[in-house]
Amino acid sequence: MKLPRVSTVVAAAVLAPAVLFPSSASAADAPQPTGLTGPDTASGSTPDVTPGDDGVNGGPGTSSRPQAPEGQEQRDRAEIQKILDDKNTGPGVREAAEQALKGNAAQLRHFLEIDFPKNRLDDLRVKVSQYMHRGGPAVRAAGGKVLQGSEAELLKFLSEGLPAAQAEDADRAEIQKILADPDTGRGVREAGEKALKGGAAELRHFLDVELPRQRADDNRVKVSQLLATGGREVREGANKALDGNDADIAKWLAEGYPKAKASDDRVALFVALSDKNTGPHTTEAAKKALAGTPADVAQFLSDLPKLRATDNRIKVSQLMETGGPAVRAAAGKALEGSYDDIVKFLAEGWATARAADEAAAGKPADKPAEKPADKPAGQQDQGAQQPQTVQPAALTGTGTTGTTVTGATSTTGSGSLAATGTEGLGWEAGGAAAALAAGAALVALSRRRSAES
Repeated sequence: MKLPRVSTVVAAAVLAPAVLFPSSASAADAPQPTGLTGPDTASGSTPDVTPGDDGVNGGPGTSSRPQAPEGQEQRDRAEIQKILDDKNTGPGVREAAEQALKGNAAQLRHFLEIDFPKNRLDDLRVKVSQYMHRGGPAVRAAGGKVLQGSEAELLKFLSEGLPAAQAEDADRAEIQKILADPDTGRGVREAGEKALKGGAAELRHFLDVELPRQRADDNRVKVSQLLATGGREVREGANKALDGNDADIAKWLAEGYPKAKASDDRVALFVALSDKNTGPHTTEAAKKALAGTPADVAQFLSDLPKLRATDNRIKVSQLMETGGPAVRAAAGKALEGSYDDIVKFLAEGWATARAADEAAAGKPADKPAEKPADKPAGQQDQGAQQPQTVQPAALTGTGTTGTTVTGATSTTGSGSLAATGTEGLGWEAGGAAAALAAGAALVALSRRRSAES
């Protein structure tokens, strides 16, 4: 029973040097990392690996990914720095690159392969959106078509589409500016409005071809109109310009016409100032304009109708305060009407109303009719045919005694007039009463003579 135990011990003693000593020699020959404790090889254990410490984050553990070639990290850093140095690099790319430079080799590579393309696409879209916000209709339309497109489409828009769209918007804005000018002629206006309805080609054709031609025609029309309506200086200059070419006409409109118009305007101002009917407001404004610039004189002539209207209203009001009944009535009616009514009153109505007031004021006062004996021969019948003026009651008589028949009124001894009952009747009734009184006197005279005889 003890023999197998001995054999086992002997075998172990024989094999032990062959197993233990070579293993110890191999462990002693392997180099150890500086500052790190080597793995416990005596116990036959494998090195521990911290979870996640696979080399991606720069840890000392092992990794299944292939290691980057020597010097790749330096090249990646240089490439990212080059991207940051580019002034056209967008904010998204710039922020991600700066963050990557703070990391390890794996983070550098991750930026170049994944973050950089993604952020660059976002930056391009932001840039296109900014151009769309600041641009005109052509830029907005072209940018909207590629905004959600690929990087290649966005880059093509920025290099080719954007300049073309900006040129189209500039042409459109130039035409709109021309149309907004009040001095733009009819031909240019019609052609410009038509071009605005088209695209880039139509806009450019108008500016290059239609505009010069239409403007030359409009200039000739304008000079012809000034020839018909302008003052002496303007007419002379317009005649001379029409004898030249398109350039001569354009030059006269730009340089000669303003000078000629300024001269004619001063003449027109002096004419208005010398008019005896010019009111105080107009006179004051004219003197002020003469002390100013040609533009001030032109503004005065433009305001002249309003100034005259103010003066005329004041004049009518003054006439209304100082005139007679007819003038006051006519002036009040004119002030309640239009300005034409005021002008008509001053030109015609006032004279008519004043004549009516003067006629009423100069009418002789009512008085007793003259005695027949006091009238020259041949005028008694003529006077009898005139309508009798109604006499007011209690009119003071001549103070003579006895009874005197005068027309339709009898004078008593007391000097008061006794009514005959014929007041207010026509000249026929008055004549009949006078005839009856004369007959009674003849009868009395005849009786007296008979009694004496």
